[in-house]
Order: sequence, then structure tokens, then C-alpha cells
Amino acid sequence: MVIRLVSRTAMLGAGLAAAAAYVLPRLEPQDWLAPRLALSARPAEPEEWPICTTMGSVADGADWAQLDPDFAAGKKALAGQAWNTAIAAFKLAALRDPQNADLQNYIGYAHRRLRQLEPAFAHYRLALTFNPRHRAAHEHMGQAYLAIGQLHEAEAHLAALRDICLISCEEYGDLERAIAPYKNSAIQ
Repeated sequence: MVIRLVSRTAMLGAGLAAAAAYVLPRLEPQDWLAPRLALSARPAEPEEWPICTTMGSVADGADWAQLDPDFAAGKKALAGQAWNTAIAAFKLAALRDPQNADLQNYIGYAHRRLRQLEPAFAHYRLALTFNPRHRAAHEHMGQAYLAIGQLHEAEAHLAALRDICLISCEEYGDLERAIAPYKNSAIQ
């Protein structure tokens, strides 16, 4: 019984391999596949690695329109400070990529700019759930805590950034500068 099962499985695997060997060379190159093949032909430079995005580079960067037009529309809306448009576009992109920490961070950022702090916190938490080392989400959540006067929570995110950023990083410096006036006002 077991021998028959093993032999049938082996025959099925061999048949699938033969079919693939016959069909794959005869397929015409697809237009949607060409950019991916071109990108995979060269190794990515370390500067191109998408470790994390920051709000300072909203209008810059890769041509995301090729990957997701809603993501591109959201970034364009952020650059133009069209916060509601950005939220709508990023939520559409999140339907296709529901565990994308960058998308959740961007949605949270747009909500924070609209002074809608409850949804902002919810999206920052999601971003940090998907990527606990997401520098921009830590920075933006810290700034959101400053907006509601919770200096201690903002400092906790600054400490997290200190641990994440082994060398100086933009997000740590931005949050540190945002916290400084609150510390100075607490001392006086």
C-alpha cells in the first residue's frame, strides 16, 4: 500500500515536471513580466533596500506606480497634503497588501495630520505589529503622543528608535527635536 502510494506520487511528480519542461520554453514573454525580469537581472544596491520609508521622502523614491497605482496615488496625495485622498488611496492599496507596515504608517500619518488621533494610533499600532522595527511608525507615534501631552510615551518610542538605529537615523533625530521643547517646558 505504502509502496504504491510512493510510486504514484513519484510518477505524478515526474509527469508534472515533464509537462512544465514542455510548456515553459514555449510560452511567450508577457509584458507584465518584463520589468520584473529586468529588475531581477541586477542585484539591488544597499541604498535601494526598502528598510523603511520616511515622510521626508514621500514624493521621492521608486516608481511605485508600476507596483501599485493606489500606493503611488497615496504618496502623491501626501506630498500635496490631501490627507483624506491619501487615506482613501492607501486603504485601497492595503486591501491588496494588508500586512504592509508602510501603508499603515502612511494612513496613520494622514489621520494625525487631520487631528484624528484615535485612528492614527490604531494604524501606527498595526504598522508596529507588522514590523516592530519600523522607524517611521515609532517616530510618528511618538509625535502623536506629544500631541496629547504624553511625554513619557513619546520618550518610550525615542528609546525604541535608539535601540533600532545603531547609528544616527533621521527618525530618531526628528523625534528627539520634537520632544526637546516639551522637556524644556516641563523643567521650567
